[in-house]
Amino acid sequence: MKLGEKQVLTVVKEVEFGIYLGSDEERVLLPKKQVPEDVEMGDPVEVFLYKDSDDRLIATTQEPKLTLGELAVLKVVDTGKLGAFLDWGLEKDLFLPFKEQTMKVAVGDTCLVTLYIDKSDRLCATMKVYELLSTDSPYKKDDRVSGIIYEKSDEFGVFVAVDNKYSALIPKKEAYGSLGIGTTIQARVTEVKEDGKLDLSVREKIPEQMDKDAAFVIRVIEKFDGELPFTDKAEPERIKREFGLSKAAFKRAVGRLLKEGKIEIREDSIVLR
Repeated sequence: MKLGEKQVLTVVKEVEFGIYLGSDEERVLLPKKQVPEDVEMGDPVEVFLYKDSDDRLIATTQEPKLTLGELAVLKVVDTGKLGAFLDWGLEKDLFLPFKEQTMKVAVGDTCLVTLYIDKSDRLCATMKVYELLSTDSPYKKDDRVSGIIYEKSDEFGVFVAVDNKYSALIPKKEAYGSLGIGTTIQARVTEVKEDGKLDLSVREKIPEQMDKDAAFVIRVIEKFDGELPFTDKAEPERIKREFGLSKAAFKRAVGRLLKEGKIEIREDSIVLR
């Protein structure tokens, strides 16, 4: 019998509160409300094995959203002193310990996780999924992809699971905008590494992105009543804080607007015309 996996077991005993599956040497209970209609002694039944609230091995015919060796995006339904609890389609929620979280999660958050068996022989979730992600994606440079952010690094950037299964990274220099863990993003493949891992950007190629950035800069200046209290010579940190853009992207957008006659650059400000 394999904890955390779907398997076919044989009916070996019928009792008032369900049926036992397995063999004379090893058996597990399938509760009565889970028993298929017209099942008889010796019949095969496909079940999933996990631990119930009393830490007893139990079988279910319910379909879990996650089994051992798989990855799935699950929703946080509760939190406690030791960690969080995820909805994985079974009566008992799946425990996500604090030490297995790549960031602290809250009720309503979603996160990419996999299953593992802890030292007490219980099924738990972990957000540390890097080693399980595949590097044989079908994507090539400039393809558009979708993925979920599962980890962030001050050194490397933002780690993404494309299609919830392929290993990808938004390099630190490209990590602009709202990129929180659990966020699903649309991105562009900028490079396929020799090992198959993908580099991504959430920004378009420069010509297309410049149009979007210029329009965004206009909207932000309007929020400042038409006069931005700094120019494109401002510190990169200030630009990133106000616009979520790199200094280079901001300067390109400002240059576009200046050329189009939509703004005026003064000594200490940028003004809409």
